[in-house]
This record gives sequence, structure tokens and C-alpha cells, in this order.
Amino acid sequence: MSTRAARPSPAVRWTYAFVDRPAHLFERACAFWTAVTDTELSAPRGDEGEFVTLLPRAGTDACVKVQGVTAGDGGAHLDLAVEDVPAFVAEASRLGAGTAAAHEGWSVLRSPGGLSFCAVPWQGETERPPVVAGSRLDQVCLDLAPSVFEAEAAFWSALLPDWSSRPGSRSEFHVVEQPAGLPIRILLQRLDEERPDGADQASAHLDLACGTDVEAVRVRHERLGALLVAREPHWTVMRDPAGGLYCLTGRDPATGGLPRTAS
Repeated sequence: MSTRAARPSPAVRWTYAFVDRPAHLFERACAFWTAVTDTELSAPRGDEGEFVTLLPRAGTDACVKVQGVTAGDGGAHLDLAVEDVPAFVAEASRLGAGTAAAHEGWSVLRSPGGLSFCAVPWQGETERPPVVAGSRLDQVCLDLAPSVFEAEAAFWSALLPDWSSRPGSRSEFHVVEQPAGLPIRILLQRLDEERPDGADQASAHLDLACGTDVEAVRVRHERLGALLVAREPHWTVMRDPAGGLYCLTGRDPATGGLPRTAS
């Protein structure tokens, strides 16, 4: 969808979904998401101990992290692990991203629509975590006002040229699907209307693929402290114990795609 001249972009070698929650609810978020994903916490990192990685008990590589944030209600963001962080940052900048913060070895970027994401060094991760209790946390959904939707679709398509970028199953969706082996994919969702003046026009939430077991997964999550917010035809909106919204979808947890139909 980009009109810019195509050129090679540093390949993304691994992907992480970040659960961003208010710092005072950090422990509550960690307890819930470790239970959901059958993981255990790494040692905390950061100046305030605000970062943790959820380590799979199955011995596979991690793909989910939690951050305690001091401003706003949180949400979600992507970490893209690459072999050459400076080259990736330069390419993202060429395509319209801004640098929100540059750290030693990694950078916080902001997409043209204002969505934060990070470029981090690849640490050799290769093995995707398994499906857990009928579901897999496998998608970061970008919630975009109509005014930024097309620019965001063009940006992510150009930044990730070896990913599959295509319209989704509904007119308000655009899928940017990762190459085989990477654990987290991207869904862009066009909202019905603009957000109020002064509000961010781009945000993100997490999606879990549950296949035909959405109701069973919902019951399990409620037992762990989540609340049902809304049932839609193809997904269920939940609120975790730290106040963050996320969705249970009918996508196939093995493939991330639309559910298999009987032959």
C-alpha cells in the first residue's frame, strides 16, 4: 500500500506482545497474565523494576512481556526483535516513524499515527510457545481512528515487507501477518469515528486465538479474575484484573487464521 520506492528492510527475527498496565496494578497484571499463558516471571528490569518477561514453563522462547506505566491506563505495544537495531530504526524513520526515546541497544519508536513500538536486539529466540488451555496470545490489534488508518496500514506494510499484508475478513480490518515461526501478528482495526480532540488516534490491545473454545476460555479467564465486557459475533471483549481490555477471538490458535471449517 506504500507509494514509496521499495528497498530491503532489516528483517524482524522475533516478536513480543507487551501488556502495558498502570504501575500500581503491575503485580495484579503479572499474576493474571502468567496464569493465562502458563508462564512464570523473569526477574524485574528497568530503573523502577517496571519490566518483566513471561517465561513459558514448556521451555520454549518467551513472546509476552509486562510493563508498569506511570502515565495513562496502558494498553499494549509491540517489540520487534532485529539483528541490526540502528538499521531498523533508520528504515522506520525513512517510512515516517519518529524516535520517542533512544536507549543503549534499543529504541522506542512512534508510528505515523502515534502508536508506540520498540526495536530491540534479537537474542536468538526461535521456538514459539504452545497453545495453553485452548488459547494462544498471538495478536496485537491496533485500534485506529479513520484519519490515521490508511497511513498506518501503509507504514506497517512497508516496514515489514516479508510479512503478508492484506485486507481482513471485514472491511474495517487489515491484517499484517508474520512469517511462519514468529509468535505475534498485527491486526489493524479502523474505528467507526475519530476520537475526541486531544486524545490519541491510535492505541492497541491484545487478542487471543481460541478457535471453537471461546466460551470455555472466557469461563477460565473469569475464574482468574477477568470480567466480561461484551460479546460480539466473532470475538468477546474482556477486562483483565488490572483494568486492561483484550479480546478472545474465534481464530484458530494453531495458525492464527480464520477457524477451520468442516469438510
